[in-house]
Amino acid sequence: MSADYHDDPHHPSAWGPHDWSHGAPHNSWAPIIMSCGFAIFLFTLAGAFQWGEFVSAGYVPLVFGSLGVVVFGLVVWWRQDMSFDGASYEPKSTGAPFQNIDIRKVAMWVFLMSEMMIFTSLFSTYMRYRLGLDNCGDVFASGNWVEGTPVVCFEPASHLISSSWFHLAPGAINTFALILSSFTIVQALRWAKKPVGSVDEEVRRKRITRYLGTTWLLAALFITLKMVEWFLGFPLPEFLHEYNHGHAAIDSLYSEGYLINNDHYQHHSYVDEATHAHMMADIQVSATTFYVTTGTHGAHVLGGVVGLTYMTYKAYTGGYTPDNAVSIEYFGLYWHFVDLVWVLVFPFFYLY
Repeated sequence: MSADYHDDPHHPSAWGPHDWSHGAPHNSWAPIIMSCGFAIFLFTLAGAFQWGEFVSAGYVPLVFGSLGVVVFGLVVWWRQDMSFDGASYEPKSTGAPFQNIDIRKVAMWVFLMSEMMIFTSLFSTYMRYRLGLDNCGDVFASGNWVEGTPVVCFEPASHLISSSWFHLAPGAINTFALILSSFTIVQALRWAKKPVGSVDEEVRRKRITRYLGTTWLLAALFITLKMVEWFLGFPLPEFLHEYNHGHAAIDSLYSEGYLINNDHYQHHSYVDEATHAHMMADIQVSATTFYVTTGTHGAHVLGGVVGLTYMTYKAYTGGYTPDNAVSIEYFGLYWHFVDLVWVLVFPFFYLY
């Protein structure tokens, strides 16, 4: 950083906002702050739980403190971005193979490639255990089990979820919601890119806000239904009981006992009708692959909700124009990736 830049009155602090006509500020602490916050959060969260069991309250203050650090980093980032109109500064990459491509777009693609590595690892782990361990249903059918002794086998979540349309409904609705949200983010970009003079600026502001807000609502619906599916469940009207094996409610996966720490899992179908013996299964491996993969995806959706919160606010203030519409495009790349991953997660973990 040069001395004249350091003394530039147009960049008085590292916290924003900035005068972008003098070039991009290189003194932002936001990335470092957020990285430290995420690192502390993941470390302390892992220490607070062991095999799904809460083991130490001593980590709780650090967990919330680290989240506070992340929020602080976000605020710094957003303060800087609010002043960016895109009209004066959009640096280009100079090296192969990304020459003359916006640096932020290159960074987003590199980030998505790293994300692809994460999900590829999760999917390959799932397939390794799914094909390497005996299926619990096959073990039960073979009779090679002893009542009271848990059998290590693979119990796919789909055995519960796809057993009933009502169990499957949250995941199916979430699939539709994410696909629709990809459409709404594209519509927000379309209205942001309309040339000046071709549309009234107030109409542009309202349409971008509307479409980004709709994307936010669809993402929030996804998170809500995921929590219902995992922890809450939901009651059914009486006339629907007969379609749910006579049960009055859809139990959550938690209530069903599909947990990463369950080494004595009992499914209602694993009962020998002749002897009434009940097979118990150790499902820690299969439940872990399910929750880690779907939970990692859910964390990405939650991150999108956080980003959309800011973007919707910026759109409401009229902050998006054709000059900086690419900011929505870059987020859209991330959001389409999250959508695509779910299109793979849903059949792998909910249907198969």
